[in-house]
Amino acid sequence: MSTVAVLDYGMGNLRSVAKALEHVAPKARVVLATDARAIAGADRVVFPGQGAIKGCMHALVRDDLRAAVIQAARERPFLGICLGLQALYERSEEGGGVAGLGLLAGSVRLFSSPVDAAGARLKVPHMGWNRVRQVRAHPLWEGIEDETRFYFVHSYYADSAEAPETVGVTDYGVRFTSVAAYGNIFAVQFHPEKSQRAGLRLLQNFMAWDGRTEKC
Repeated sequence: MSTVAVLDYGMGNLRSVAKALEHVAPKARVVLATDARAIAGADRVVFPGQGAIKGCMHALVRDDLRAAVIQAARERPFLGICLGLQALYERSEEGGGVAGLGLLAGSVRLFSSPVDAAGARLKVPHMGWNRVRQVRAHPLWEGIEDETRFYFVHSYYADSAEAPETVGVTDYGVRFTSVAAYGNIFAVQFHPEKSQRAGLRLLQNFMAWDGRTEKC
């Protein structure tokens, strides 16, 4: 039986993520991982989250999870969601500047008075449905059409839309990385567990993914 660990560091909508994973992969064992041993024992890991990056990084260190998360992201299928995407980058300007895990190159920045194509001011946080343009092929896109809408809730964004790790971009005053992938890491700014059919398909693809980016 495949085991997926949903990282539990005291922040994030863990139950909704866990329920969505159980729905798409009923034969899998879904565990809420509060210690390094649970992460190390899982076949795949999900890093969800919402809230402040400073609290997130503090919790990872406090609970001795940081090293285990980095090791999992290097070795096994690994899915970051929302704050779980932002934490993978080198640095965030939130909270006066916070160092991330450094697994992806780039910085996380605040939406600063964004405007749409007509010059109308956009609200911050970016909340609701928005399109994701697929800029690079990836196994987790299977069965998901380009320009599909997903559900977002965030005030900060990954400023790396031209990076080779970017596989999906979204426009909200600026064009930002809404999906990043590197090796066995796949990370999204939106919430797949709140994104109805397309979000469930992405989670289903993740649960079937072996961590490779190319089909044999």
